[in-house]
Amino acid sequence: MQIVKFNRNESQTIWKWRVNSGGEGMIAIVDYGMGNLRSVTNAFKKLDADVVVTREKETLGASSAIVLPGVGAFGRCIENLKALELFDFIKELISEGKLYLGICLGMQILFEASEESPGLEGMGFIKGRVPRFTGNVKVPHMGWNSIEIVKEHPIFEGVEGGSHFYFVHSFYCQPDEEGVTATKTMYGGDFVSSVQKGNVFACQFHPEKSQRIGLRLLQNFIRLSKV
Repeated sequence: MQIVKFNRNESQTIWKWRVNSGGEGMIAIVDYGMGNLRSVTNAFKKLDADVVVTREKETLGASSAIVLPGVGAFGRCIENLKALELFDFIKELISEGKLYLGICLGMQILFEASEESPGLEGMGFIKGRVPRFTGNVKVPHMGWNSIEIVKEHPIFEGVEGGSHFYFVHSFYCQPDEEGVTATKTMYGGDFVSSVQKGNVFACQFHPEKSQRIGLRLLQNFIRLSKV
């Protein structure tokens, strides 16, 4: 498997711009009426992060990083974000370079479309779609599974290939872009379990439910939001 190296000089410029354009080290968790907000918030608080749960544009815009968690349906997630006038706003912040962590649905909505909600467009930040698992596998994919790291990035500092994370999902992301796949996981076949593109990192697994190794990944994200 080819390892794609992360451009650290480019990343340092991006991180510095981001912090200067937002709240000093403040991480905003998006409250859009869905998702496991409590467990995500508790995980960040356990790591002594400066974190706020919000649906206010001003707070999101002033933050140094955004976290969008989610458990549920692709369509309802997008509809809720649009009802709060956050869908296009968050998309714009991401395009402008805001540091972003997407968890589960927060990863899926970055793509163009999902089989779960035909006719409904995602953000399209990453080209590709979100199909449902098929074949001789149990759906949903739920429980612990390992990751194969295929793209070096500071988010994986201290996280080894083969580390186990917690998953619960029936749909998976299938990018059409080269170079965005960060990890792969085997479940009936390889699927993309996390992506990284510029200022965006998103994972299908739940770091907030993945004990020590999940906390390490979140700690790395906190560190990157302060650089």
